[in-house]
Formats: sequence, C-alpha cells, structure tokens
Amino acid sequence: MKKYLPRIVDDILKNKLEYMGAVVIEGLKWCGKSTTAKQFCKSLIELQDPDKKIQYDNISDTKPSLFLEGEKPRLFDEWQMYPVIWDSIRTDVDKTGLKGQYILTGSAKPVENGIMHTGTGRISKLLMRTMSLYESGDSDGKVSLKDIISGKDISAVSNLNIDDIINIMIRGGWPETLNISGDNKFKVAKEYVRSVFEEDVKLIDGIQRDKIKMEALLKSISRNISTATNKKTIINDVSTIFREELSRPTVDDYLTTLEKLFVLEYVPATNLNLRSSTQLRTNPKIELADPSIVVASLGLTKEDLINDLNFTGFIFENMCYRDLRVYADSLGADLFYYRDNKDFEIDFILRCENGKWGAIEVKLGAKQIEEAAQSLKKFREKVDLEKSGEPAFLLVLTGSELSYVREDGVYVVSIGNLKN
Repeated sequence: MKKYLPRIVDDILKNKLEYMGAVVIEGLKWCGKSTTAKQFCKSLIELQDPDKKIQYDNISDTKPSLFLEGEKPRLFDEWQMYPVIWDSIRTDVDKTGLKGQYILTGSAKPVENGIMHTGTGRISKLLMRTMSLYESGDSDGKVSLKDIISGKDISAVSNLNIDDIINIMIRGGWPETLNISGDNKFKVAKEYVRSVFEEDVKLIDGIQRDKIKMEALLKSISRNISTATNKKTIINDVSTIFREELSRPTVDDYLTTLEKLFVLEYVPATNLNLRSSTQLRTNPKIELADPSIVVASLGLTKEDLINDLNFTGFIFENMCYRDLRVYADSLGADLFYYRDNKDFEIDFILRCENGKWGAIEVKLGAKQIEEAAQSLKKFREKVDLEKSGEPAFLLVLTGSELSYVREDGVYVVSIGNLKN
C-alpha cells in the first residue's frame, strides 16, 4: 500500500469538518482529492463504479436519502454524477445540525440546474490543486510564506538548479508521478490533456464540442500563459493555429468548460489604492492549473524549454502561481496582479484577511533579481500607503538557489525553499 503524502489542504479540511455539516473538495482530475478525502472518511461510495451504476440510478430516481446511509463522515467520490446527493445532504444537515457528516469530491462543476439549493451554511467548498513543490518534496520548506508576511528574517540555500526546475515543470504536481520512475513520469500530463478532450468535455454537460478547436484554444492559452491576454487575442491566436476563426460565444463556452473542469483559473486585477489616476488594466490573468499542462498542450520537450528560457520563465511563473495559491489558501489570503495602461506590471499581489498585503515578482534566473526588486519598490511608490498601509513585504520569487533579505528589505526567495 502506497504511503500517503500529507497535503496542505489536510488541515483546512479537518478544520472545516469541525464547524460545517459537509465539505466538498473540488479540483482538477488526478490532483489527489479522493486520496486525501479517504484519510478523513469512515465510509465511502464511489459513484463512478460501473458495476453499481444501475443500483445508483435507481436510488437517485426513487429514494436519494439511501445514499446517505453509512458511517460518518461519509465520502461521495465524484458526487456531480448524481447531483441529487447535494440536496439530500443539505436536507439532512438541516435536520440533524450535526457537523462533519459528509465529504464530497468533484472534478467538474455540476450542471447548474442539477441541484435545487446552494448549500450555503451547510456545505463548504474547498479547492484542491496539484502538489506544490513543498508537498512533493522538491522544496525543503526552509522559508515560510507566513514568516515573510510577518516580516521575519530568512536565510536558506535550495538544492534545486535550473535543470531540476525544468524537470519539475514538465512532470507537474500530479501525485501519481512520484510513484513512476524514469521518463514515464513526464507522460502523465500528456495523458491528462488527452483525457480532458476525449472524455471530460463531453461528460460535463453532455454537449458535444469540437476536440480540435478546444485543443487549439488550450494551445493559445498556453502560448499566452501568465499574461493578461484578452479574448480578442485568444480568438486571433486560435485562428492562426486552427486556420478558422472561432466566434466569441464559442470561445466563451470553451473557456467556461475548461474553468468548470478546473483546468484554468483567473487571477483578478488588484484594487489597491493608488496615488495617481493611472488607468489600470482590468482583464484577469489566465493561469493553468499545472505547468505541465502548458508543456503537454504545446508538445514541448526539455530541449525546447532550455533553448527558450524567456518563455520558460512564463511557465515558471505559472508554477509559482500554483504554489503561491496553495500556500495563500492555507493562510486565508488572496492573490491578485497589477498592470497599468503603461504596461507596468507586478506579477502578484497577496492580500491577507487582516488587511496586510505584499507584492511579488517572479523571475526564473538570478540575473533578473535586481530588475524585479526595483519594480517592486517602484510599485510601492505608486500605492497610497495612508489608505492601503505599508506593504508587509516585497518579494522576488526565483528559481535561483539563494533565499535572503536584501539591504533594501526586499525578500529574495527560491521556490525550492518555500512552504506555506
């Protein structure tokens, strides 16, 4: 039996089960939702079991409450296959008032008309992503984001070099890759992308979508990864790839479908108070759920990434977004980005529930650290500190080996040292 590798969401899930009747763990397929949920349940029902489909269909049509019979917490794996379970759980939690009764996992958001009630106040949602470098053991965790927010001193040396980082990006944060030896671990992301287009986009709502056009859309997103691209750019880009223009409604539908499958996420623009009336770009920045999806969708090799380190830097930023999102979620913080109409940009703005905030620039190589630090200090000058308060930190997150605090107070942290 494979040993369970602890995930950062473990503590979040445990806490939610103490004050909520049910918790639904959402996230893209193969990110480890079911494995994590099984650590906390006492009974489970795997709704994808083909041997029991007729039985489950009958229960769903006649008496959905039968699904709930079993020792608690009871796990429903891929619950969206039978949306009636949601309403049954909501009703039961309403009646009993008991906490920590049910855990649901889902790799796709259900059809909106498939459930009757929102579940607000009864069912809490928890988004799970692929493994961060700390969870996969690639980061030694000698520097914590929590300490940085608190303004503590840090110092560490990462064991990761550029070759290691590229390998990690190609492999991705898929838990199963840690059990695969040799180059086969690099093939998992390709299998994931294939399954999305051949299976998942059909199952989500029963609508048949053009596989080739959707692949072209994902390629366009990958080519523009970690940039505040707009839909017009994506439409033009897809037209170049596919040699046929996609309509705006089609692009909207395809983007929504990928979002419902948790393949992509949007990073909103910041709303920090600024000193000047500089106009801000408001388009959200598109990030994919795992850097390996970028590599797989574009058919890139390790040599391609080595030969184009500029583009590799954008893939690195995508990986850093995933890790920062995992770490920030555990601290109750949100991520934004900043870009004005003069194309001055800050990769990420982290904002905590207590109002503390910090600015983050992501740079793959050590030679870019000075430029990034100057950008962070320039951004600080743009912010109305009387309204927003002093930044808790300015951080350059990098692929270089050293983590330290510069004389000007800017943190330089290797992704190979960072944890939540």
